[in-house]
Amino acid sequence: MCSRTADVILSAQPVPTRFREEPIPTGDGPSNRTRAAWQGRRPRPRRGRTASDEPGSRPCPRSSKNGHHREGGRPIAEPAPRCAGGSPLVGSRGTSGRESHRAGDPRTVHGSSLAEALHWSAREARRALDAVAAAVYLVDEERGELRLALADGSAPSFFTFPGRMAAETPSATVRAWASGRAAVLIDPDPPGPDQEHMLPYPYAALSAPVTIGDRRFGALTVLRVETSGPFRPAEERTLEDVGRRLAETLAGLEETGVTVAAGLMPVLVPAEKVVDTSVRTPGWGVHGVPGSPGTSMMFPLRRLAELLNRATTVDDVVAAAQYCVMSALRAEAMVLVSERQGRLWVLGRSGNSANMARRLHGTGADHRTPAAAAFRGRPLYITRERASEHGDAVADDSRSEAYLPLTGDGQFVDLPFADRSRVVAVCGLAFAGTRRFPPEERALLGMMAGLLGAAVDRVELGAEQREAARLLQRFLLPSQLPDLPRLTTAVRYRPADVASKVGGDWFDVFKVTDDRAVLVIGDVEGHAMESAAVMGQVRTAMASYAIEGHHPSAMIDRTGRVLTELGTALTVTCCVVALDTVDGLAQVALAGHPAPLVRRPDGTVEALDAPANVPLGVPLVHPYEGREHVLAPGSVLMMYTNGLVASRSASPEACARGMLDSGGDTAASHLEDWADRIVAEISTPQQRRDDAALLLARYERAGGHEEPRAAGLHIQRRDLRGVKAARTFVHDQLGSWGLGDMVDVVELAASEIVTNALVHAGSDVDLRLRVFGDHLRLEVRDSDTNPPVPSSLSPDEEESPEAEHGRGMLIVEAVADDWASHPNGQGKTVSVDLVIPQD
Repeated sequence: MCSRTADVILSAQPVPTRFREEPIPTGDGPSNRTRAAWQGRRPRPRRGRTASDEPGSRPCPRSSKNGHHREGGRPIAEPAPRCAGGSPLVGSRGTSGRESHRAGDPRTVHGSSLAEALHWSAREARRALDAVAAAVYLVDEERGELRLALADGSAPSFFTFPGRMAAETPSATVRAWASGRAAVLIDPDPPGPDQEHMLPYPYAALSAPVTIGDRRFGALTVLRVETSGPFRPAEERTLEDVGRRLAETLAGLEETGVTVAAGLMPVLVPAEKVVDTSVRTPGWGVHGVPGSPGTSMMFPLRRLAELLNRATTVDDVVAAAQYCVMSALRAEAMVLVSERQGRLWVLGRSGNSANMARRLHGTGADHRTPAAAAFRGRPLYITRERASEHGDAVADDSRSEAYLPLTGDGQFVDLPFADRSRVVAVCGLAFAGTRRFPPEERALLGMMAGLLGAAVDRVELGAEQREAARLLQRFLLPSQLPDLPRLTTAVRYRPADVASKVGGDWFDVFKVTDDRAVLVIGDVEGHAMESAAVMGQVRTAMASYAIEGHHPSAMIDRTGRVLTELGTALTVTCCVVALDTVDGLAQVALAGHPAPLVRRPDGTVEALDAPANVPLGVPLVHPYEGREHVLAPGSVLMMYTNGLVASRSASPEACARGMLDSGGDTAASHLEDWADRIVAEISTPQQRRDDAALLLARYERAGGHEEPRAAGLHIQRRDLRGVKAARTFVHDQLGSWGLGDMVDVVELAASEIVTNALVHAGSDVDLRLRVFGDHLRLEVRDSDTNPPVPSSLSPDEEESPEAEHGRGMLIVEAVADDWASHPNGQGKTVSVDLVIPQD
């Protein structure tokens, strides 16, 4: 097992096992028994250092002509075994006058006598006790732990040995070393009368101390399939005898100057003959070929590690588990369950798992169910054919189930005194008929559970970070834009597809007077919390200077000075346009940002040029300068950030011109749809690596044409009277505008959309009415980014969990001339257009 495959498996994750590697807090210090163990005789002072820098060499005064090192004139015929990762055992001889390296130093080499002694003892113990694997642990006094030095056996059994165990770990290995007597792995939590399951750890373990006198080197541990029965006293004495003889050998090596310590990585020695476990493991390997089942089990484990390394979401974890766990073990169903606020919640599922998920989702964590019990750190294997006798233990009486605790540190927890907070999820598997879960299969499930636990913990943490970033972004961007006479706006913000990254793009529209508006768009350098903080500073400064009536060039000049004074390390680009809606005068100022584009009423597209200037935050040499342009009524202004045109073959300005030119003849009346089409062009992963912001503004006609009329209503979240208030607002507002004939239809649409927003979004709701020349627009904004989807009536509620939501939108779709849902910085806006009846 010194192959490259073993390297990958060992280094992929900490191996899950019943033997715990992390200390369990039990008080202010080690127990008396552990403290006594530490008081044993320490090795004598090391008087030398390694004689050679070549791994695997031994100190010798001379070498033979053929290159073999010799000691006392006799060639050393066989090098010592090496570990899977290439790290040798520590066992160096010293020469007088030189200081040896400490244990664990990668420069320290080993003598073959140490490796041979450990291998001989492990092999003898495995053979004498008919075990599937044996391991030698050596004490590391500097780190206060036992470290795996050598393991002998077959896969997957010796992959269940941990690399190290702290002095307070309640395992058989530590107890044997600390007490000086043989210790067995006990079952701390026998099954209750209402459940039937096997031992969670698939092997029986027996450990003996490697001790001579007061010198405690470590412990020798063997694993045997549980079907072999408990260890007998005679077998305990046999293992103690092997451990005592090993201790005598190690003491003799120390007398000659050999440092007895474990290497950085353990040595793995495959059994010279595959041990017959007397347990059939159907579906694995070729029957009758020694080692084929155990080796075959390593492939899905290795593949699972590869897939989980690339997983970024729970869906990725579920997909990997479906392929490497559920399919590999021929399970019918699989669920991943988490615990939050005292209840169990299904994170993901696969296969025929609807009933299993329904039974678990939302149940109390303190209920007597296998899944809840697994959260206490104990895996359960329910194998009865008549599972109905167990009440709700399993989904039906024709399936067996397994519930595996998944821990964030990648270990397979199965001791009741483990820290419950370490269990981040539970993996439930259901199998057709009766399944016996042979030991090797349970060892494989334990290692898979360790990989899944670390992956779930990582992606859940990533999801929390993304949610925090999303909430921060929501509160930093404006919740709604002001109603402006003769100026219609549409905005879009699309975050980057990068986990836990907060974009620095933003937009703002300020109403200075009824005839003057200021439009701002900008981009802060970077994608971190610092970028969001700087964005907030810039927005605040811009809003203050805009409301005070400063020109765009003065706004960016003063904001830039503020950032410089604050010592901000990040730079900011922005574009500011102040528009007079009476005469169409547009004042433009830039701070290292792309110039805005305008589409004239005749369809031509051009840039509103202005001096580029330097980004905000850069020390100023000259004041910022701007430029004035005149917009004709019917012009459409486009302001954007570079994320909208990133990673395209053409120049950024040419791409933006093409987007603005895509509006066609519909640009004059469907600004929201136009914005949707522009953002939809950002489709490739390369293009979505940066966040993007878009602001479209249409300058309406003035003079003899009727100006747009607008009014709004704000409804607080969970306001049960909000729907009635919305109907009253619609009735009164339309009556004041002389549109009483439309009251019934608009009231119905507003009621349905506001109800959906209050129930499903759970946020504040903003309702706006806007009247144009030939149509009325109803807009409802909330914080839920999921668009409403009309769904047909279905007798099966499981197929349509949002059934009421979809039926309400069916009504809206029936009464509206046109409707759409558009994302905004803080959620979405549902807009409904209704044609105004003509007399």
